[in-house]
Amino acid sequence: MSGFLDHLTNLPTVWVYLIVALLVFAEDALFIGFLLPGETAAILGGVTASIGHTNLAAMITIVVAAAILGDSVGYQVGHHYGDRLLGIRSLARRRQHVDRAREFLARRGGPAVFLGRWVAFLRAMTPFLAGAARMRYHTFLMYNIAGGVAWGVAVVILGYLAGASYQAVAHTFGTVSAITAVAIVAAVLVAWRVRRRRAPGS
Repeated sequence: MSGFLDHLTNLPTVWVYLIVALLVFAEDALFIGFLLPGETAAILGGVTASIGHTNLAAMITIVVAAAILGDSVGYQVGHHYGDRLLGIRSLARRRQHVDRAREFLARRGGPAVFLGRWVAFLRAMTPFLAGAARMRYHTFLMYNIAGGVAWGVAVVILGYLAGASYQAVAHTFGTVSAITAVAIVAAVLVAWRVRRRRAPGS
């Protein structure tokens, strides 16, 4: 863990900002979330702020802006090319998930844009599907901005707090104890998400 942070912080600050912004943007605009969730990049951005390599306020601003802009581009892609792109192989393999996302959007309307930002697959697909469904752009944009701000602030601060906690534990108990603590927290989070997915109605 400490070695990874060392490699990350060896990058020039401007490159850290740029990489995080591009990954958050691309997740929603280009479906890159199937490969590397923008949420991961945003959390890592918060970690770099916690160790002083980047500025927390600047990182939050960049993540929020990239999230809102990426969603807007995803909406336009869906609006103009939705029917054609829904037939591509990567989406065809996920037909069941796409259909569930469309049902969720049809049932919830605008609030689905806000709620979808908190789930990886929906975060990548909801803007595209909203455009394909011809949701009014004004409605989409209102919920897009609200979701982008709430999500961007939350995930960057989560990374910031996680990074600060790691540094504190490492200083007090050593690297091995810190890595153990991080592993335990990660295991608890994974178990919680699996249990939530298996819960009735999820």
